[in-house]
Amino acid sequence: MIEAKSLCKSYGGFKAVDDLSFTVEAGQVLGFLGPNGAGKSTTMKMLTGFLTPTSGTALVNGIDVVEQSVAARKNIGYLPEGAPSYGEMTVIQFLTFIAHARAIAKSEVPESVENAIRKLNLTGVKHQPIETLSKGFKRRVGLAQAIIHDPQILILDEPTDGLDPNQKREVRGLIRAMAKDKIIIISTHILEEVEAVCNRVMIIAEGRLLADDSPQGLIKRSRYHNAVSLVVEAPEKVASSLSELPQVAKAELREGELTLFPTADEGLFEAVTAAIGENHWQVSALRLEAGRLDEVFHSITRKEASA
Repeated sequence: MIEAKSLCKSYGGFKAVDDLSFTVEAGQVLGFLGPNGAGKSTTMKMLTGFLTPTSGTALVNGIDVVEQSVAARKNIGYLPEGAPSYGEMTVIQFLTFIAHARAIAKSEVPESVENAIRKLNLTGVKHQPIETLSKGFKRRVGLAQAIIHDPQILILDEPTDGLDPNQKREVRGLIRAMAKDKIIIISTHILEEVEAVCNRVMIIAEGRLLADDSPQGLIKRSRYHNAVSLVVEAPEKVASSLSELPQVAKAELREGELTLFPTADEGLFEAVTAAIGENHWQVSALRLEAGRLDEVFHSITRKEASA
């Protein structure tokens, strides 16, 4: 378990993290979501013992990351921004070095290194110097060093930064596979990533916690939740007609797409499809909206910025 208790980090009069408290348990993939400068990376550095809090505590399996830093770090695999270092080393040399630094038994080092290389699809470049690799491959080497000792806790800062779409899919699949018995915290600004791999989301801005929910729970906060969007001939006329339905709170027409927002009453989709059939409108697209995470994120963070 990870426990953060009233974590604060100040630089002079500026509070990068402001009284942040939360717990994370095994099986949870927690997405830290926030605008640039929200305090995501600072929080991760405090959780891993690389940055000392101004006040508050962080515990990893009951171990204080400041008072017992070495013991706490044994439980953690950490991918920071910009990892890895030692560009003159080959991939296999670097991972072997990390394995020894992680105190993996000498007899188990080759297998641990090869497992990490295989999981991150680094076989084809394992004998290349890291400095010659693309940004995407460097990021995968960083992920390999984070998992090489099979830690119970993974803390990953922008894990898919620089990866191409296929590589992102592979890494997300790896994260999902590891999530069954681990604690995984991911800092990201990619909303698609949160929906793809996280089962819990914390939104922070200006160092403060603004929301803590599942992705599905956040999506349900969207004003688009259970809205109906359609592309139809004569959309202005159709919008005027459908606005009369008791299930419609508001109609918006943007770039040729008509979106109908629901009242508290249920049955908007059924009412719209019935009206389409009765009026013989020519509809080329029709969908029921689950909700939009980007709209929820912008709504929550804008409120904080204007407060």
